[in-house]
Amino acid sequence: MGGFEGACHINRADVRVDLMQLTEHDTQAAGDYRLARSVGIETVRDGVRWPLVERRAGEFDFSSFLPMLRAALDARVQVIWTLCHYGLPDGLDIFSPAFPDRFARYARAVAEVVAEHSDDVPFYTPVNEISFFAWAAGGADGFIHPHAAGRGGELKEQLVRAAIAAIDAVWSVDPRARFVHVDPVIHVIPPRARPDWAPAAAAKRDRQFETWDMLSGRQAPGLGGSPKYLDVMGLNFYHSNEWEHDAGRLRWEDEPRDDRWVPLHRLIGEVYDRYQRPICIGETSHFGTGRARWIREIGQEVAATLEAGVPLEGVCLYPLIDRPDWDDANHWHNSGLFDVVRREDGTLARVLNDEYAAGLRDARAAVDRARDTIFAAGR
Repeated sequence: MGGFEGACHINRADVRVDLMQLTEHDTQAAGDYRLARSVGIETVRDGVRWPLVERRAGEFDFSSFLPMLRAALDARVQVIWTLCHYGLPDGLDIFSPAFPDRFARYARAVAEVVAEHSDDVPFYTPVNEISFFAWAAGGADGFIHPHAAGRGGELKEQLVRAAIAAIDAVWSVDPRARFVHVDPVIHVIPPRARPDWAPAAAAKRDRQFETWDMLSGRQAPGLGGSPKYLDVMGLNFYHSNEWEHDAGRLRWEDEPRDDRWVPLHRLIGEVYDRYQRPICIGETSHFGTGRARWIREIGQEVAATLEAGVPLEGVCLYPLIDRPDWDDANHWHNSGLFDVVRREDGTLARVLNDEYAAGLRDARAAVDRARDTIFAAGR
């Protein structure tokens, strides 16, 4: 799988960020989908930009979305459409009691457009990374609009309400629709010198499950959760997803690595054992020269996951096309399978990163060997 960066939020400088526009994915979607297929990727994560679709409450303009939808259908690429990637229409109060209903009306309108153009079973992510969104917009720093520091828990519950309302709205259009709920999978431990911080570290680690628990009705049942709402689970994992409580991250790149680092296949297994739902890696990548090493290790971890009997459905390279920073559009992360080079006419060319591509081939080979072993064993 591959993902296209679709964040369209207001950043810490109160400036609207539109990553689709900055990467020119909005105008190069047809070519980007063909590039995905050229490297064997036929399923992608992409987004609908709510701030562009609903500039005025209740009025929907899909001119920014329809070319992408048609391009995906022409390229025969399956898309998991994200309905909210941190960005809201201007003037909308995310804490308002009216927010879930307005989001649901928008979700229904998107579903109607998709149903008009395709008979395929549609896939959606209602709200991208609810846990991260709640932390980034309502946590201590509040660096995403509405910059509501200290309201993270409240915001998480509100986003769960909105996601449930959106799912019901989409199902009213197409009961076959499937939903992929992506959130980071993490590991938090106390610093070696502070074993007394173990309970706090464990509590922070356990919060990674709150959104999925709320959606499934395990936690805060008043939000309306039910097992039917927890469909496919996408686990997002990067080099910074394991850290010491109130201290630094565990350094993935060190050799030898910190012995407290938990291999990804164990984290995936823990989530699968807890929920027994279809599962995939919703996002993963690294940056710079570490990209190839990272994806090779991901391939080994996927192989270990399958060998452990966990039916992992896919891995999403995110982003497929390189992306600039949210707060500095001149700084590109060098994290894509395709780097970006500016042409003489000012447009952005996509250039395959050969080292990353070689690492991806090795990762796929590791997964294929694991599958062959499993098949030979009759499992």
